[in-house]
Amino acid sequence: MVRKKTVSLVLGSGGARGIAHIGIIHWLEENGYVIKSITGCSMGALVGGIHAIGKLDEFEEWVRAITMTNMIGLLDLALDSNGLFKGNKIIDTLKALVGEKLIEEMDIPFTAVATDIDSAKEVWIDEGPLFDAIRASISLPLFFTPFKFHGVDLIDGGILNPVPIAPTFSDHTDITIAVNLCGKPKEGLSLSGKEEGESSMLGNAISDFTGKIKSSLPHLKNGMKTRNIVLQSFDAMQGTIARQKIAAYPPDHVLEVPRNLCMILDFDKAAPLIRYGYDLAAERLSGVLDES
Repeated sequence: MVRKKTVSLVLGSGGARGIAHIGIIHWLEENGYVIKSITGCSMGALVGGIHAIGKLDEFEEWVRAITMTNMIGLLDLALDSNGLFKGNKIIDTLKALVGEKLIEEMDIPFTAVATDIDSAKEVWIDEGPLFDAIRASISLPLFFTPFKFHGVDLIDGGILNPVPIAPTFSDHTDITIAVNLCGKPKEGLSLSGKEEGESSMLGNAISDFTGKIKSSLPHLKNGMKTRNIVLQSFDAMQGTIARQKIAAYPPDHVLEVPRNLCMILDFDKAAPLIRYGYDLAAERLSGVLDES
């Protein structure tokens, strides 16, 4: 009989690098691991929630095929000082793609982590509509507007906890595996998108878009330079917090994805990101089933 291990899976935040979570999940399922619970933050909440609803294959097919033109078409301008985009188009598109379900009715227990910025506290969402939880958790500051949940404005969970391990403490599983998308940078990393040489296509398109409306959005008046500084700062902040959280609540295994693997908005690189996640899991977790 093939040995199996039950897993509490913690999927961290990190924008487009979160597409690597797909490859990690595939490797786990192909190699004797049974995912019994998922906790996710930001992109980790999105990928984890869609897997928990049983629709990861449909999402993977969509994200592999989507073009930058499609992505720009999904960005609904908010004209709000609290964020550039409402996020409604993306969420509605995903609902149409994979369906909606109450978290408490899903086969795999799931928790999305967001941030109540007013009280500076984490918010764990483990019940209610799945895509309400996802929308709250992905509310990247300046990019998406905050999401009002039960009367509270919530933003990206990565602000306070980019690798949310604590929600797994009550799980009765064999091991906890955490994925940190904000690991230390590595030299020599290079991922190509659908078109060779076109780097950060979505980010550049957003910069062009925001340049046209900067008169009504003065906080973005410096265009691409401001965007890059903000996103790089967010990555660095999350990396520091993630190391602290992992040290305080060490899981059984940590998969570290270098934060310079790609930029937060490099969604044109789905195929190599999925492959990177798959290969990383194979490298770090092969042989774990044989451990006592």
